[in-house]
Amino acid sequence: MDVALGGTFDPVHDGHRKLFERAFELGDVTIGLTSDTLAPKTRSVDRHVRPYDERKATLENELAAIAPEYDREFEVRTLDSPTGIATEPQFEYLVVSPETKGGGERINEIRRKRGHDPLEIVVVPHVLAEDGDIISSTRIFQGEIDEHGSVVEE
Repeated sequence: MDVALGGTFDPVHDGHRKLFERAFELGDVTIGLTSDTLAPKTRSVDRHVRPYDERKATLENELAAIAPEYDREFEVRTLDSPTGIATEPQFEYLVVSPETKGGGERINEIRRKRGHDPLEIVVVPHVLAEDGDIISSTRIFQGEIDEHGSVVEE
């Protein structure tokens, strides 16, 4: 089974790790990592995003630590458009977070127009921080929480 997943992953946090684990449960994983051009366009909050090469190295290290537990392979590819790699015919699953489910539905529309089977969209619930709000890269960047959801004391 081939699984697609996409994002900016800066910084990687426990919510992302939950996405990765679910993806590896389903099959071999290809992650579309947003390019330096696309990454700022996908942010709801204007903030610094590390360069692609740095994010890719960090992401590959994270995936290399998880993939063997599931006996799976992975590949990280550049994502230049929001629908990116998931419109390619080889994928069977798309792993998304609740806020990106709509993007998955748009991907399936494109796939249908191209004559490809729709993807099974697998929505992974958010991981909550200790304060009950979701763990997000933006909250980490803003210094509210760490990558595991622990509240950062000021």
